[in-house]
Amino acid sequence: MTSVVNQFPRAVREIENQWITVSDGTRLAARIWLPADAEDNPVPAILEYLPYRKRDGTVERDQLTHPYFAGHGYACVRVDMRGCGESDGVLQDEYSQRELDDGVEVINWLADQTWCTGKLGMMGISWGGFNSLQIAAMRPEPLKAIITLCSTDDRYADDIHFKGGCLINENLGWGATMLSYSSRPPDPALVGDQWFETWMQRLDNEPFLAARWLQHQRRDDYWKHGSVCEDYSNIEAAVLAVGGWNDAYSNAIFRMLAHLKAPVKAIIGPWAHKYPHFAVPGPRIGFLQEALRWWDFWLKGEATGVLRDPAVRAYVMASTPPAALPAHIPGKWISEGNWPGHSSQPNRLYLTVDGLREAPGEETALSLNSPQTTGRDGGEFCVIWMGPEFAGDQTCDDAGSLVFDTPALGADMDLVGQAELELEFSSDKPVALLAVRLSDVRPDGSVSRISYGLQNLTHIVSHEHPEPLEPGERYFCRIKLDDVARTLPAGHKLRLAVSTSYWPMMWPAPEPVTLDIHTARSWLTLPVRTPVPGEVAPTFPEPVSAPPVDLIELRAPSNSREQTEDEATGEVTISIIDDFGLYRNAEHGLITGEIGRETHSIRPDDPLSARMTTHWTQEIQRDDIVLRTETWSAMHASAGHFHLTARIEAWHNDKQVFERDFAEDIERDLN
Repeated sequence: MTSVVNQFPRAVREIENQWITVSDGTRLAARIWLPADAEDNPVPAILEYLPYRKRDGTVERDQLTHPYFAGHGYACVRVDMRGCGESDGVLQDEYSQRELDDGVEVINWLADQTWCTGKLGMMGISWGGFNSLQIAAMRPEPLKAIITLCSTDDRYADDIHFKGGCLINENLGWGATMLSYSSRPPDPALVGDQWFETWMQRLDNEPFLAARWLQHQRRDDYWKHGSVCEDYSNIEAAVLAVGGWNDAYSNAIFRMLAHLKAPVKAIIGPWAHKYPHFAVPGPRIGFLQEALRWWDFWLKGEATGVLRDPAVRAYVMASTPPAALPAHIPGKWISEGNWPGHSSQPNRLYLTVDGLREAPGEETALSLNSPQTTGRDGGEFCVIWMGPEFAGDQTCDDAGSLVFDTPALGADMDLVGQAELELEFSSDKPVALLAVRLSDVRPDGSVSRISYGLQNLTHIVSHEHPEPLEPGERYFCRIKLDDVARTLPAGHKLRLAVSTSYWPMMWPAPEPVTLDIHTARSWLTLPVRTPVPGEVAPTFPEPVSAPPVDLIELRAPSNSREQTEDEATGEVTISIIDDFGLYRNAEHGLITGEIGRETHSIRPDDPLSARMTTHWTQEIQRDDIVLRTETWSAMHASAGHFHLTARIEAWHNDKQVFERDFAEDIERDLN
């Protein structure tokens, strides 16, 4: 449990809304917590810069986090990007140059304030973690250190758009979410009479981002922008990279450890896409205390010992049965001087007709043509809403896959690092996709996914210049699975499963594909860690937070995920509803609520039957002003094109005041 801290070394005062005007005249809205005596005793500043609305969207987590730092001698500044919350303007895209330039201007504005020493840190999770890296790469002089959580260095290959060159359905899912988020009006109590005009301007101009992202199916200049992996040397600020094994963004941590020239440390626990002091699955850690050590050294020059910390503090998860939303995962913490540590050594296992074996078998061509419904128990690409989103029992999905098992293990095995599959294959179609999963086969027969990777086989040479496959020709590819730290107990088996589909996580190829896997030149390399004699596990303080915001529940939140199957056609439909509840903020009275709905359907024999739809509702009420937006989006595909539609409706006191439709047909590009 997270303990609440009510007393801090310095009294805290809050500036509920501070306008920061950037060079083109746009006003950005900021919420600031700082020591009450900061004018007399200036402090460093910590910036969190997001599109998710400080007034309501992130108010819960902001209140748990920023007052704590302020009470320990920092000015904590939570800024809404242009077009979001109470800020002026329109949000045109994620990580646009305008967004980054605004961020640099905000940093310079903060450094010039009388209550600031001129030194700044920047922190954030997800979008805020991304732009912390990207703004650090622009090297604003006051920025000395960042803490980036659940973020990436590569916008193409390691975000919600394309994984291994495969189109991720989260491309539409998050695009639909942003369409809904950006449709919300500012709070009339803060912006005054122009709130309606501002709202209409947003609705008239906001883009349908899912279609824009899908127009770039290769790793072109659009994705290189904002991908700090293009030149790691641009980052000079010290970097603390934090993530979770059950998050979609763990891999970037280890690339940054390997390539950043700036000081860098890493912490990775069992968590999903949340801050570690209130994340699930547990155990949580005292993230605020760890962050304070980081800030105190880099922004105040105090001897907190962060340079003596190991390069990586990682949680090795124990074997657990499949669960839709585990509350806690047992395990152990380890320290490593790099990643993977010297205690992890590659262990090669060969694909044979008998399973995974230490010696290669005879040359065999194993045929693979998965039902399009394979992947139905794969869970969400990014576990974020805290519903039943984790991968389920893999038995059903493995039935549509080629599987290779080890014999029952004679001793415990720690997998710590990145597994890699090297595969010789041939295809009967010019476009083929492959999903690769590593799983723990438990003695009771249940199967827990450990790690996975996706690969568009037309991208095996280059994401920038993919090439169609020549049917019947043999190819060789290397597929890296997500980094992992997991213990497999004695008596369990390790399973490799490969399939040509993984719905609804990735969009299917345009036609059914049969792959031949040639076993003589196919093997799996595992990162097996040997325990270090006398090693001492790192320890963390217990999790704490500042007092929570006072929210009055008007409608209870709920989450559901249901699968149905049509007996006649075999069509599988997955319906997801995330009702985030309806709440009144007791401090200022704003009422907000939201509901997200998503459906995925596909027939086992027809990839062109794939359909995805979303419907979001946003509710805002200020006194007698009742506002609501409804947004819908949908996607299906023909053999040659993706077809996307979307719609926005806005309502003011039960009267519809706005409607807008989008429609895009986008040519498929080897996807």
